[in-house]
Formats: sequence, C-alpha cells, structure tokens
Amino acid sequence: MGNDERFLRSRVIVEPLVDRFYAWFHTAAPVQAAMNLKFLQIPLLESYLQSPQVHIAASSNPDLRGGYFVNIPESRTAEISDLLESIKSERAPMIEFAAAIAEAEELLRQNATGFDLTPLYPKLPQALSGLVELAYDTNNQASVRFMEPLVYRSDVYSEGRQSIQLSLEPGTERPFILSTPRLPDPDVLEIDIPFRHPGLAELFPSRFRPTTEARLREALELDDSQAAFLPRLLTDAPSVSPDRHIDTGGRIRYLGHACLLLQTPEAAILTDPFISADADAHDRYTYDDLPDRIDLVLITHGHQDHIVLETLLQLRGRVGAVVVPRASKGNLADPSIGLYLKHLGLPVVEVDDFDEVPFPGGKVVATPFLGEHCDLDIRAKSTYWAQLAGKSVFIGADSSGIEPGLYRHIRDHLGTADLAFLGMECDGAPLTWLYQALLTRPVSKKMSRSRKLSGSNAEQAAAITTELGAGEAYVYAMGEESWLGHVMATSYNEDTYQLKQIDEFLTWCTDHGIKAEHLLNQREWRWQ
Repeated sequence: MGNDERFLRSRVIVEPLVDRFYAWFHTAAPVQAAMNLKFLQIPLLESYLQSPQVHIAASSNPDLRGGYFVNIPESRTAEISDLLESIKSERAPMIEFAAAIAEAEELLRQNATGFDLTPLYPKLPQALSGLVELAYDTNNQASVRFMEPLVYRSDVYSEGRQSIQLSLEPGTERPFILSTPRLPDPDVLEIDIPFRHPGLAELFPSRFRPTTEARLREALELDDSQAAFLPRLLTDAPSVSPDRHIDTGGRIRYLGHACLLLQTPEAAILTDPFISADADAHDRYTYDDLPDRIDLVLITHGHQDHIVLETLLQLRGRVGAVVVPRASKGNLADPSIGLYLKHLGLPVVEVDDFDEVPFPGGKVVATPFLGEHCDLDIRAKSTYWAQLAGKSVFIGADSSGIEPGLYRHIRDHLGTADLAFLGMECDGAPLTWLYQALLTRPVSKKMSRSRKLSGSNAEQAAAITTELGAGEAYVYAMGEESWLGHVMATSYNEDTYQLKQIDEFLTWCTDHGIKAEHLLNQREWRWQ
C-alpha cells in the first residue's frame, strides 16, 4: 500500500445494504425492519425462487416499473436461495419480533374494548416483553407503543446485517432498491462494516481532502484482496469544482429531486440530499459541486427518496448537523429519524414545529408538513423556512395544500416567502406500496388506492403560493431525473396527470405575476 496522496474519484458510489437488500429507513430502523423482513422481503425472495422467470420478465416490463419483483438472472437462483436460508437462520429474533407485533395487535383488536389494559400484558408474546406499552387514545382506540431506544439495544437490531458496496457510477439505471437484493460482483468492493464505521468518515471526505491507500486500508479494515480494489476508486488529484464556494451574496443550487444547496460565504445548507455521482454528465450538479463543509442538512421526512442513505453516508465527516423532524415516539408507522441517524454515526438535531436552528449569518425554522403520508399518524415530517442573505425561502418538500389555512399561519408567524419550492406528485403510490409490511390488518385495494402518497395538485399549489405570498414558485422534478430511477422508478409522458397539473399551476403563476418553473436536473439562483 502506497503512502502517496490520493483522492476519491468523482464517480464513486456506495450502496448501503442490510442482509443484501438496499438499506433505507424502514429496512434499517429495527421495529420497521423486522416487519419488512418478515412480511415483505422473505415472501419476495420465496416468490422469486418459485418463479424466477416471472420476476425477471416483470422487471423488464415498463408498465410494472416500481413493482416488487426481484431483478436477478435465473442463473443466480442458488445465491438467492442461500440468502433466504441465511436470513431465516441468522435473523430469527427479528422474524420472531415481527410475528409478535402482529399477534399483539390482534390481541388488542379482540380484547381492548375500552376497559383496563393491564390484564393483557401477561398475554403479550415474550419477544415484546419490556419493549412495549399498551395505550388507548381518547377515542378508546388501543395501540402498541414501542420503547424504540430499547429496541435498538436488543437483539432485534443487529449491525451484523449491515455492509456496503463501493463501485463506480455505471451511468445506467441500477435495480430498483425496494425489491432487488445486491449480490457480489467483480466490479464491486464488498466491505462488511456497519454504517457508523469511522472508516467511512475517512473515505468520503477524501473527495476534497487527500488520504493514502495505506490509511484507507487501515481505516476500512481491508484484507489483501479488498485492498487490491482501492486503486480503482482513487485518483491523483481532486476533481472538485472551483466554484463550489461563493464570496458574496447568496446562492441556491438545485441538485435534482428535492435537493437544494443554499449558500452564503459563511454557511451552506443542504436539503434532502440525493446527489448524482456521475461527473461525466454535464446536465447536473454532483458531489464535485458540494462545498467542503456543510453546516446543516435538512431532512423533511422519512420516505426513501428524501432520506437517502447512500448520499448521507458520503457526507460523513463534513456535516455540522442533520436536522430532522421529531417523531411521535413509539408509533409503528412513525419511527424516529433522529434515533436512526444517530445509530448510523451522524450528528443530529431534532426539531418540532417552529423550532429555530441558527447557522452563521442566518437561521432555519421548522414548519408544519401536511398530508402525503396516506393519512397515517406520522409526525416525523417537516417543511423548513430558511433565512439567509436577505432572502426567505420556503422548502416545502411534498407537503400538500389540502388545508391552505396552515400556510396562512406560517406567513403570519414568519412573513412572506421570496421563493417557495413545492412538490407536486399529486397522484402518488397507494398506501400498500410503501407501508404494506406495517399493516397487520389487511386493507382492500379500493381503500389502499384512496390513500396515496400525494403532494399538491395545481389548485393546492396555488393556494400554498397565495397564502405564503411567494413572489417565485418552483416545482421539484418528481423523480424525472435519469439518475434517480433505482429509487424512484417513476414513468411519465406528456399525458401524465401530474405533468398536466404542473402546467396548470405554471399557467396560474403567469396569470398572477409570479415567476415559476418546473425544475429538472439543475438550476441556479444568485443574488447580492
């Protein structure tokens, strides 16, 4: 191993894995991970092994894009069989815990009729002992509340599930993250380390800060064969952009999807980071364009396209704090984003509505987030109001305008917005697409389709813009960027309802003298 100074290549990507499935919030946070493992991932692998041809054919069918099909060649079915057996054997505590949750919820359905819940505790499965509380709401609806910090300390949470794959951005769409496990590949460096491993904080800042092969080998605890892969990932000179910092005024850069970089000479704020590593493409900002230090990362909510672990891991070592909305504490559908990220080694600040987080020369205020979560009782969601370099910026993510009065209250509290960034995925996926594994009582297709992961339509976006008094309104791309397919799996054409609604909203903005745009790939705003 050499001791010459080396830098991480621009095109390096990391895929964080749990039991070889791509890791996202609900497959890594222990309560939800157990449910997804037992009720989604294991049945998915079993289905593939029964009919691999069906899964392979479905994976290549554009009409089924984003469906739960394993996109693995039939020649590798033996590896999937081995993976399934190892999961069943090594993750028995998780599987037992998930079964216990389903049993406990059925126990409540049958026995919690508004009377004392104390007699039900001895009837709970042993796997839940000391980890849950039973409680009614004021409508006498009973539920199980999880002692989430304790579950992280139990055998339900195992860092042995975690590993990473390092490779170079292929420039082609990777398999869909919610359905296809990642198998070994000669073009991939496999490292069995937990996500919080300190070696990652040595690796990823080497995009702009030099390291050596010897130092990386030691930091990542690589053996000889793994270390032999390192030269593929390293280069002799950094490829960071010379204009990644600014000297005066303010700047906002749009990096795709819901990711914004807000900058002044003193500070940098990044929202819902989801960043391309393909520096060979010239239609986007990439990791090369990030400043060396990022004061705050703002996370709006826990969906897989807004809290993207493959990007967050690459920010280790250069972030002051990750600001996250506080969860409701113990709700099955509402795990704590703060606990999750702390266990992954990231510095975290949890906020409630209208909490303020200062940064040099400005501040961020957490503001309420309405809807978009299939009417589930999920509190860990927040929009943000950023004040920097004389501008007020509303970061709306997927918050809906179903009740415009909310945004009137925000304006009354914080003033008018100079720029508003909004999500308009107004015909989102149904309830069961993302939450099926957490539902211990079946729901009908009709019910599921009535409760969608939907943001604002044209009328609702107009209402938000009006109530905020925004002079400019910008609509995020809805997974339209080519490099997001492995996470988003969206398909649009000129007749798509969502795009027609965006066009309607842009027309409304023009008619009302509001500067507006449907964003795609990259955009920059500068002011003095």
